[in-house]
Amino acid sequence: MKVIGLTGGIATGKSTVSKYLAEKGIPIIDADIVSRQITEKGSPALGMLAEKFGSGIINEDGTLDRKGLGDIVFSDPEKRTELNKILHKSIMDSIDEQVSAYRKSGEHPIAIVDAALLIESGFDRKMDKVWVVVADMDVRIKRIMDRDDVTAEFAEKKIASQLSDEERIIKADEVINNSGTVEELKEQVDRLLEKYSRNC
Repeated sequence: MKVIGLTGGIATGKSTVSKYLAEKGIPIIDADIVSRQITEKGSPALGMLAEKFGSGIINEDGTLDRKGLGDIVFSDPEKRTELNKILHKSIMDSIDEQVSAYRKSGEHPIAIVDAALLIESGFDRKMDKVWVVVADMDVRIKRIMDRDDVTAEFAEKKIASQLSDEERIIKADEVINNSGTVEELKEQVDRLLEKYSRNC
């Protein structure tokens, strides 16, 4: 079985690719879901986050205020680094466990690890292959503006706070360009599935 890391910046369409792969029956290990699981109410990781960033990141019901935490770390690289130090090891350990289970089952030729911070965390080095989803800058800006009802300037700042497409492409085995239509995107993914299923 090949374990493929799927990553991409905000508004490139990584989630669209991941959803389409799931519809095709490909197992998906989603780092966002893992992150939510390890920061559930009462979890050790949630306590560490509150200690580092203040009790204000905890909702009245004891759950994590993800937007509040995001606002704190968005414009502060040092705080983002602190956040990642707290979460990444637990996330990677959980992903490792799920990958091992899929490998043992032998049921699938491919499994996908969907992670926005795949490269930043260094987890790309554990993948057999890395697929990177990219899109033209103007397309990404418009998507963020439409989705979040924000200004172009704010959208640009969100994009600039992450690795650039160019930095991700350096680490990529395959690049999926999502600047066009959904149909064109799916055609690219279908070609990759055929290629990798054949070579497994």
